[in-house]
Amino acid sequence: MKLSGLLTRAKETLPGISGVARVDRRTRELLRRVGSGDIVVMDEVDIDRATADVLTAAEVAAVVNAAPSISGRFPNLGPEILVEAGIPLIDNVGSDVVQRIKDGSKVRLYEGTLYAGDEEIASGTVQTAESVADAMIEAKAGMSTQLEAFSANTIEFLRRERALILDGVGVPELRLPLTGRHVLVVAPGNEHADDLKALKKYINEHRPALIGVDAAADTLRELGYTPDVVVGDPSGIGAQTLKECHEVVVPAQPDGYAPGVERIQDLGIGAVTFPASGNSEDLALLLADTHDAGLVVTVGFQATLREFLDHGRSGSNPSTFLTRLKLGTKLVDGKAVATLHRNRVSMSAVVLLVLAALAVVAAALLVSDVGSVYADWLRDTWNSFASWVRGLLS
Repeated sequence: MKLSGLLTRAKETLPGISGVARVDRRTRELLRRVGSGDIVVMDEVDIDRATADVLTAAEVAAVVNAAPSISGRFPNLGPEILVEAGIPLIDNVGSDVVQRIKDGSKVRLYEGTLYAGDEEIASGTVQTAESVADAMIEAKAGMSTQLEAFSANTIEFLRRERALILDGVGVPELRLPLTGRHVLVVAPGNEHADDLKALKKYINEHRPALIGVDAAADTLRELGYTPDVVVGDPSGIGAQTLKECHEVVVPAQPDGYAPGVERIQDLGIGAVTFPASGNSEDLALLLADTHDAGLVVTVGFQATLREFLDHGRSGSNPSTFLTRLKLGTKLVDGKAVATLHRNRVSMSAVVLLVLAALAVVAAALLVSDVGSVYADWLRDTWNSFASWVRGLLS
């Protein structure tokens, strides 16, 4: 009896959420490995929107953050997205959790505490919709400080990259002619796939050159388009996409090192490097502008002040700001273009209008004296044509 009781208790399901732990201090590397049902253990101050979007799309079971997910410096968007998606977020559990949990091990999360078996590993604050909203209100006070820091970073960036921004020095040559053409630049931002679908009429009508940035190049291919140019780290882009596109541009660090170029070499694909300190999105815009594109339409780019200051993009914000100033009125957001095309008269409506007009003219001719003359002429013409054909066949 005692033995059976022990077996029964051993089979009891422990409370909470169980899953495989995905652990890494390097957020970018971590996001490449996450999958459905995983419990993500990370160390990221101010989780940004891009990170939250990847975690949500992967359908992870929970997120355990060693650092504060909202530090108060500015209202970052990641925690709000995770909580709204119903993904538990445990905050500020301490940096040692990354060493104590082995990647791929089985863990359990219950009431803000992380367990490995029955052993308590770490505990933190459970974030809710209310706690995130309160923290975001407090964080708005930090936006002025962020803007001041941004101004200083912009001046420093312009000092380093003024030749690139002002004169296009260092922008690689492209085989694809862009002079006077429409160029559609697609980045892997929020809802970029839906925005790209909404531009189907625009793409069919204007046939813009297509530039895919990072993983958005795969989105173009999935939706039936072949990217003309791919800009980004090849290690995060599908092999088939890289093989089918016409040109590959790999961003490189100022010293010339280009992360991911080894994959290009392994695939036997030609590529050019683009040494600069800006991000892939900005380099794609500079490519289009330097090669004299007539109009540049963007999809998947940040649009609001909160997105602009989001931590995941803060390192490249100066280049982002200055690049948009450089393109000026040449730059158009894809959502605006899609709205304009939805409001235009469709080709089917024009055809119906023409057919209706022809029907009215035909009816007018039939009820008038002139109509009978045209009817006799058409009948005589048809009879003459039929007689000519019979003569050829006889």
